[in-house]
Amino acid sequence: MKLKLIAALWILCQTSVMAQGTLDDYRRAKEIRESFGKVYQVPQQILWSEKGECFSYRATAKGGKLELYIVDAVGKNKLVTDIAEIENQLKAELGTDVKLGTYWGKGTKVLNAHEIEFVVQEVTWKWDAATQKLVNKGKAIGNALDHSGGEYWGVRRDDSKGEAVDSPDKKYTAYIKNNNIYVRKNGDVMTEKQLTFDGSPGEYYRSQIQWSTDSKKIAVSKVRKAEVRKLTLFESSPVDQLQPKLQIRDYVKPGDALPQYYPAIVEVETGRIFSVDPTQVTNQFSLSNLAWRPDNSGITFEYNQRGHQRYDVLELSANNGKTKVIISETSPTFIDYSSKKYRNDLSRTQEIIWASERDGWNHLYLFDSNTGALKNQITKGNWVVRKVIYVDEAKRKVFFEGSGLKKGEDPYLIRYYSIGLDGKGLKELTPEMANHQATFNSDHSLFIDVYSLVNQAPKSVLRDASDGRVVMALENADITELEAAGWKAPEVFKALARDNKTDIWGIIIRPRNFDPQKKYPVIEYIYAGPHSSFVPKSFYANPSGMYELAELGFVVVQIDGMGTSNRSKAFHDVAWKNLKDAGFPDRMAWMKSAASKYPYMDIERVGIYGTSAGGQSATGALLFHPEFYKVGVSSCGCHDNRMDKIWWNEQWMGWPIGPEYAACSNTENAYRLQGKLMLIVGELDDNVDPASTYQLVNQLIKQGKDHEFIMVPGMGHASGGDFGEKKRRDFFVKHLLGVNPPAWNLY
Repeated sequence: MKLKLIAALWILCQTSVMAQGTLDDYRRAKEIRESFGKVYQVPQQILWSEKGECFSYRATAKGGKLELYIVDAVGKNKLVTDIAEIENQLKAELGTDVKLGTYWGKGTKVLNAHEIEFVVQEVTWKWDAATQKLVNKGKAIGNALDHSGGEYWGVRRDDSKGEAVDSPDKKYTAYIKNNNIYVRKNGDVMTEKQLTFDGSPGEYYRSQIQWSTDSKKIAVSKVRKAEVRKLTLFESSPVDQLQPKLQIRDYVKPGDALPQYYPAIVEVETGRIFSVDPTQVTNQFSLSNLAWRPDNSGITFEYNQRGHQRYDVLELSANNGKTKVIISETSPTFIDYSSKKYRNDLSRTQEIIWASERDGWNHLYLFDSNTGALKNQITKGNWVVRKVIYVDEAKRKVFFEGSGLKKGEDPYLIRYYSIGLDGKGLKELTPEMANHQATFNSDHSLFIDVYSLVNQAPKSVLRDASDGRVVMALENADITELEAAGWKAPEVFKALARDNKTDIWGIIIRPRNFDPQKKYPVIEYIYAGPHSSFVPKSFYANPSGMYELAELGFVVVQIDGMGTSNRSKAFHDVAWKNLKDAGFPDRMAWMKSAASKYPYMDIERVGIYGTSAGGQSATGALLFHPEFYKVGVSSCGCHDNRMDKIWWNEQWMGWPIGPEYAACSNTENAYRLQGKLMLIVGELDDNVDPASTYQLVNQLIKQGKDHEFIMVPGMGHASGGDFGEKKRRDFFVKHLLGVNPPAWNLY
């Protein structure tokens, strides 16, 4: 009897030790947000002075004290202020507590090597770090005030109406009246003259009037109007009244008709009109960036043909009215106009710097802006230009972010470079193997470089932009308290893609009480939007809250599969008309490779979650790969690309709407569901139409598929907030660990 009792106690003890998803796990997960915030001496909100000889930044010191640094870049000296002292002096002036935090808002300026200016309660204040004194400079005016509450991203303005525009010489003013263009001499209404006569409510002249610098001509576009679809949202629980409300938004979807723009040049004295050749701008997705040539010989503009397989820079001559192509970009798949387009007109040399993937990688090219002839390719190789920082026309040099130049290292790591416009003299400015984030001064002679890896704490230095030489060391992040809290760095892991030759990169996160003798279900956090890449490369102590989820007893991973950006064009093209792919063959191969190295990764129990495009993919994982993905949580997903905003979906899925839209639709494929699925959506989501989720729910019900559905009142485009996070964690604990989660009030 005694032996049986001992055996029972031993089994109970072992079960407790080996348990996952317990109350203790939940409690540890909850305290991660605070304990993992103990990262110190990392520069934030870096600001240069106007002349670029000094700068400021904030950093949290050990113990949580927030400090302001003002640095003299020439004298290599820095002054430190405890921000609590500024807050105390503000309280004495205003009679109320003020918390400045890590960001002070609009109106902040570095004046010199010891003074900074900022705005609080519509008053401009000056802080002198040398004397530690605060000065009231009076009421803030103009751009220093920040009253903007933000604007809905999809709003379509009525461009048939607008203010009159004066000519550069101030003799004339031009304006829209009765859908046509009129001019008159300034101050003399009796001199009104009608210049166009073919405008109508359906085909009107746009109010964005642009004068030539000699005040002799006007550039404008005639617009063929298109009806704008409206998104209707039901707000069930408004804060200001008992009864629900309807909210209406402009929301153009794939396949909708779009307005068409036809540029024209009008001579003010003669009334002569030169109009664009309409055959060269047919079926526009957009027509943008209309601008006069410096010599007033014509206007240039950019034409994005619907379907995103042709993108042109065109010229309309003011001398003979001819429409001419300057640069034409074409692709058999898609042109990534929304993420990679770059154009810089060099007026002094009549050249254009242009970004293109025409050789299979995103690079810079130099064109003659008059003839359109390619002068030379500026950058080249099996790597990508990520962003152009600055073009020094005088020195004929360009500064840019690039990634993938170093063989054998993570191809997503950003470094900074300069190169001559002739394609010669490539110079690396940030030699450390890390992900670099630079903040340049106004003349681009100096830059602050904060660099780190996802598993390496940040360092920051001041560099000379001519050669990358370190001028001054700034900060080394202190993560000793973070490590004392049990934090272990994510593991950077790579494996071969579906083609058995391309490296796929991701990270692995384990719980703090990780035991290699246990078996851990694997959960993938997914975002596979083709507009970028998403696995973190810089240091974050708790990226996307993944450590909190891992703490419950999981191994959590994040991966960039094929179809995402910032690699080769071929790597990216996997997404074309194929968003359901989401890189899943690469993701599954990566996890299988990781599990072969780490047998504690149980890939018989794989979960997945994501938001927005990640929500679409999380559901798609269960529908299209049920043999691998068993449990999914999908938040505000775009479950049918025909239901979502036009620009994002036509960019990757193409135009006209073809059968591939239905093939990629989670709603159309709802009958495939085998695993456990939870759907979360906010009723006021005006980014992805929430009806996309409702229609998926409808189909799952019709198909008799068990699932869970959560609609969060008042929530917009989000993952569900704290409520959604708790539901998501409980769902994985229940279905991957087979454990009933503890009651929320216990932790």
